Amino acid sequence: MTHSRRHWMMTMGLGMAGLLAAERAPVSAQPLNNARAMVSPRDAIKITRLEIIPVHSLRTIFVKMHTDAGIIGIGEGTVEGRISTVMAAIKELEPYLVGKDPRQPAHHWQAIYRHAFYRGDIVLTSALSAVDIAMWDIKGKALGTPVYDLLGGPSRDRIRVYGQAESVEEAKKVLAEGYTSLKTSVSRSRGRLSRYSENPDFIQGFVEKVEAIRNLVGPKVDLGIEMHADHQPQVAMVIIKAMEKLQPWWFEEPIQHQNLPLMAEMAKKTHIPFATGERMVSKYQFRELLQAGAASILQPDITHCGGITELKAIATLGDAYYAAMMPHAREGIVGAVASMHVCAAIPNFLAHELPSLQAAVGRPDVQRSYLGKSYIKKPLTMTEGHVVLAGNFDGPGLGIELDNNLIDNERGVPEWEFPEMWDSFDGSVRDH
Repeated sequence: MTHSRRHWMMTMGLGMAGLLAAERAPVSAQPLNNARAMVSPRDAIKITRLEIIPVHSLRTIFVKMHTDAGIIGIGEGTVEGRISTVMAAIKELEPYLVGKDPRQPAHHWQAIYRHAFYRGDIVLTSALSAVDIAMWDIKGKALGTPVYDLLGGPSRDRIRVYGQAESVEEAKKVLAEGYTSLKTSVSRSRGRLSRYSENPDFIQGFVEKVEAIRNLVGPKVDLGIEMHADHQPQVAMVIIKAMEKLQPWWFEEPIQHQNLPLMAEMAKKTHIPFATGERMVSKYQFRELLQAGAASILQPDITHCGGITELKAIATLGDAYYAAMMPHAREGIVGAVASMHVCAAIPNFLAHELPSLQAAVGRPDVQRSYLGKSYIKKPLTMTEGHVVLAGNFDGPGLGIELDNNLIDNERGVPEWEFPEMWDSFDGSVRDH
């Protein structure tokens, strides 16, 4: 009995010493940063309302999630060209969210997704993306720590980003900006879109374009090829074989993702990896992609796929298949930064896209940049083709704030729409 009591006291003493040591551990090792936390972890927080901000110049929607604690989380979700549809879907989530604690994003993700009954729809998951990102932002701000710390801590100190160039002149600018990687597209050749089967001259047009860019950037620069699923499988395979000699970084969206077994068949016929996933949502669709062996580079978009919660799940699933993550991020800077937080915390990251400005029309007086100028108060900076965590998004939550003039900057900018694509021979519809 005496021995048992002494053993129990010793065990308790060691346990208390461990707790005290944990409390004295450096703040950087703790999920709670007392110096920057906006509330105590024990304080109640409730969502009070959603503020929905359409950002037409970036084809997307920003969200401000307000709470009774005064903490405002920001998020982003979109189906570009269908802004009003997604805005309505986000508004439909508000009755569920109001009164809930935003520090339980994983729980609320499950409730919103599974209670919807109809699943796998990009409108639902895009609306879910917006509120999920905002909840993670609130959680990080409440604890005074970056989102990537809440996801397990950083596994790297910088995020590699790549540029895009459609000509030799554009490629020169991309290199001058400091990028060490880029991509170019093969959608139109000789001034037209492709047909179900193509002639050598049409294929040669693509080869000449990409070869000229490769000769400029040299063999040490990673050069990806964006196919955007614009070609029928038989033409896509001919283009792929013609490009192999240029050693592309990857082929993006070689065909539409609806036929994963066919994409897998094509992937086996080339040594260049396939990348796809920007139009796919949720871990369930990516599971099917990976099981089929259709691609080894995954491109989920955090503003489509279900937010931070789901992007992290997709990355974990991909890691089990030795697949790399190269997130799509063509819309807004809020989603891009949220995505970078996930990429900072995962092992299987390759590179990251930056938002496009292709739809930034209507306000020539507003200066914009791929790194967030006119959208966030402190735009990101790029260092040797990377966005370094420190000084860019290492603050609490997402570590960024929306520009105070955002709504005024967006006033009068029309909603962007996908261009119609027709066959120049007979007027039939072509893929986009």
